[in-house]
Amino acid sequence: MAGFSATDAALEGFRITKERPRKLLAASVFVFLVSVLGVFIEVNMPPEAHAALAALSGQETLESGPLFEALTILSPLLLFGLLVQCMMAAAIYRVLLRGETGSIRLFRIGGDEIRLMALALIYVVLFIFLMAAAVLFAVLAATLSSPLGQGAMVFTGTIAWVFALGVIVWVGVRMSLAPVITFERRKLAILDSWPITRGQFWRLTGAYILALSCIVVVALLALMVFLPVAGIVVVASGGSLAEVAEIVQPTEPTLSAYFHPLRVAYMVLSSLFNALWYAVIAAPGAYAYRALTAGAPAPAAS
Repeated sequence: MAGFSATDAALEGFRITKERPRKLLAASVFVFLVSVLGVFIEVNMPPEAHAALAALSGQETLESGPLFEALTILSPLLLFGLLVQCMMAAAIYRVLLRGETGSIRLFRIGGDEIRLMALALIYVVLFIFLMAAAVLFAVLAATLSSPLGQGAMVFTGTIAWVFALGVIVWVGVRMSLAPVITFERRKLAILDSWPITRGQFWRLTGAYILALSCIVVVALLALMVFLPVAGIVVVASGGSLAEVAEIVQPTEPTLSAYFHPLRVAYMVLSSLFNALWYAVIAAPGAYAYRALTAGAPAPAAS
């Protein structure tokens, strides 16, 4: 099976946004409209939804009961967020795998998006089971070594936990082309990524890490430019630097707070960045799949 360049895969998202600026602009407009819709949703959410959102975003770890209750209350909002992510991923795949033209037409709700959502939900369930198995494995290893003393038990449990997490990461990377294959084959491909990624773990891992590192650098540079400018504008208008935090995340969910001019400017910048983010994160998998299959249909998992 052919290989691919991890560097080229990592930079594929930057390449397509550079070569197709109109599509980046269309994606930015789409993300901005979603952000505006999100503002109206948050402002009009019932009190119990606000409480659930605050509980999930808090620093304290929730127990299983309160966590499940919060997720249940926010499930419509979480599904909406998942739908938006799948729409963005499908738009990237349409450009890279099907060569579709147009801009706004790339963003739609159809079978491709529904299948990507279903795949994501299946993988969430699988991830929960894998994490539970990892915890059980670490506890079992620590228990078996307990006769050797407290130190040996802690050491063995830690090593077992790290090993289990490594296995989960390895499985995740091997299965990471499933969304691309699901989109390309127009049917759920839960395990079909496994044979394609055989022998490609380190290339894929390198591509994902490099892509993530590059987009994080872009985010930091954008904040380094925006925040000082916002601070100067706030101080010049008679405010204090503490008010800059309100631009990024208003403490009061009101329309006046969210549609402050500087907040709107931040939303515009954030929409542009998020459009770039989706392209950079989704493109490496599509590039790798295209290179590894050379345009051939994905082999079914055995």
